[in-house]
Amino acid sequence: MTAYDEDETGGNGGNGGNGEDDATGGPADGPGDARPGSFGGPRIPLPRVSVEDSGRPLPEVAPAALEHHVLTSLLGAWALAACSAQEAAAVEDHLGECDACADEALRLREAVTLLQRPESLDLDPGLRTRVLDGCLERRPPRIPVPEWAAPYDAETARLDALLQDIGDSDWHAPVRLRWFGEDGPASRRTTVAGVIAHLLAVDGAVAVALGLTDPLGDITASSRAPAVRTEAYWRGSHAPPSRLVRAPWREQSHDIVRTVSFTGDAGGMPVSYGDFELPLRDAMLDRAFECWVHAEDIADAVDYPYEPPSARHLNGMIDLAARMLPGVLAARRRAGLAAPGVRPHLVPAGKPGRSLRLEIEGSGGGEWLIPLDSPGAVGSAEHEVAHVALDGVEFCRLAAGHVPPAEAAAGQVGDREAIRDVLFAAAGLSRM
Repeated sequence: MTAYDEDETGGNGGNGGNGEDDATGGPADGPGDARPGSFGGPRIPLPRVSVEDSGRPLPEVAPAALEHHVLTSLLGAWALAACSAQEAAAVEDHLGECDACADEALRLREAVTLLQRPESLDLDPGLRTRVLDGCLERRPPRIPVPEWAAPYDAETARLDALLQDIGDSDWHAPVRLRWFGEDGPASRRTTVAGVIAHLLAVDGAVAVALGLTDPLGDITASSRAPAVRTEAYWRGSHAPPSRLVRAPWREQSHDIVRTVSFTGDAGGMPVSYGDFELPLRDAMLDRAFECWVHAEDIADAVDYPYEPPSARHLNGMIDLAARMLPGVLAARRRAGLAAPGVRPHLVPAGKPGRSLRLEIEGSGGGEWLIPLDSPGAVGSAEHEVAHVALDGVEFCRLAAGHVPPAEAAAGQVGDREAIRDVLFAAAGLSRM
């Protein structure tokens, strides 16, 4: 028995060999058709056209004639939309007549909604990183971004994504910049646009060190101190900052990342902040830290969800703050803001001295031994006199001046005076 669609006379069994169109509505002239008098291959029917695509009215579904106990047993399947069209029509007709089944159907539908977990419309915050990592695995960049510049690259990109989402009116939302000065907490009122102008002006110190254009242009600042540069930029602007400041800030951040990638430098180039200098690799970490802190200020002002940096980048920021603590502690001591200690242990530079163990918990955490009596001394476990433990994000907010030292959620053991001085020195790292 063959699989040919021909009758004994060689005619087409589908249309009686009369040459008319086949049942699908198209002419039966395909390469697999068998015409009268021909001996072609097996006939392959053309695809059927869906009723929805044909323009014809959909057929009416007649409810199935079912008994009450059968309809009752179908309520669960109906609630899950698992019935056939006829069964669903029968159940729905029955629900209009039977109050008991209608109540049961409502209860089952509510239970189904509890089982279906609504999907969040928010994008996964790690999506960008995973996509970029996947792309770079397939095609590594010819000029990669140095590892010490990656936090700045990531934080400016995250802030730029926030700015992309906010509306025109949000740019004028009030923001209060906060830091911890010598006399205690300090603040400055501005707007979202003013915060971006502040970042543009202070990032300009790195841009100038790299030989890029100073965003201040013809505006004269009395020093390169961040606060001085910011105030000069605000005063020198012809109008209050608006959303137009985003474009120069974004372009400058891209230029900085591109330039440090092409320099091939190890990050040792000095960057001046007026009264102090940082090597380029630390200045980039500092700018990443401030970008994150001020992005949170903006996010709070416009009610926008914002997450801390990745653990690896957060660890780098905490490490920079821990390395800067001895210098800040010494400066506060010279200014009479910190006590010299009941039993100071002065040692030559490079030698172990009296130390505090700083334990950072959570994401990006670790342990650091902070020399207490001299910035040139080396932290030593043998000379440990105190131990402080803080959460990583809490420590960063302390270093940003957003948490008063006396209110920091810190576990403390040992020399109370040393602990107080280090907590206040951490807050003293902050600036406008």
